[in-house]
Amino acid sequence: MTDPKDLLYGWISERAGDERPWLDAQLAQLAAPDATERDLHMYLGFAPRRLGKADLALTPDDLAQADAARSGWDPSGWSIDGAARILGLLTYSGTRPFAETFKDLRRTSDAAEMIALYRGLPLYPAPESLHFEVGEGLRSNLKPVFEAIAHNNPYPRDHFDEHRWNHMVLKALFIGAELGPITGLAARANPELARILVQYARERWAAGRPVMPELWPLVAPFAETPEIRAELDRARAEGRTFEDLVS
Repeated sequence: MTDPKDLLYGWISERAGDERPWLDAQLAQLAAPDATERDLHMYLGFAPRRLGKADLALTPDDLAQADAARSGWDPSGWSIDGAARILGLLTYSGTRPFAETFKDLRRTSDAAEMIALYRGLPLYPAPESLHFEVGEGLRSNLKPVFEAIAHNNPYPRDHFDEHRWNHMVLKALFIGAELGPITGLAARANPELARILVQYARERWAAGRPVMPELWPLVAPFAETPEIRAELDRARAEGRTFEDLVS
């Protein structure tokens, strides 16, 4: 199995052009025993200027290798500088726990840096230590930051408890983020989420607003449970039509 760090280095170095010596020198410095957090900050700051912000434009074979290296890892849509930032974080070991370094970086980052930080969640060491910082990202008012966690990222599937998972799906609906790109969406459907979504749909209907049809496949597996059935019956009594979506 290929190490995700090796895949990232291969993709970035192939696209680095004349900046490849700079990339190699920086990574060597970050990997050195005497590397400091100042070295890391300098690298993260210069990466967009030296390597550019173009899309990595990965091939289907690249994406298959990513999924083989880390189940559910989907770097489609990543930029070169974003991938380089994540590679830098994976290369630098430092003396503090990773979560503390991540916390400081998140708190001083702009939106683009924060998106890159959160996209790297499935690759970082000690992922369970990042729960608080991930929660801060989910509470962000910036939709792209929320989507960096929720979309094409196996971290929520693998590390969220049911309460946080359900909250993430509901917030996606509230802010207009698509449900389809959420990794593990069908596998983590649950009765409580189905109940919440039916109530959400009824509130939307009552306010004269449309309901995103993506939510019904999450309700369908539990449509015959008494509590969900009662909610659906009330919706039918109100004249709502959704039979083909929950059958």
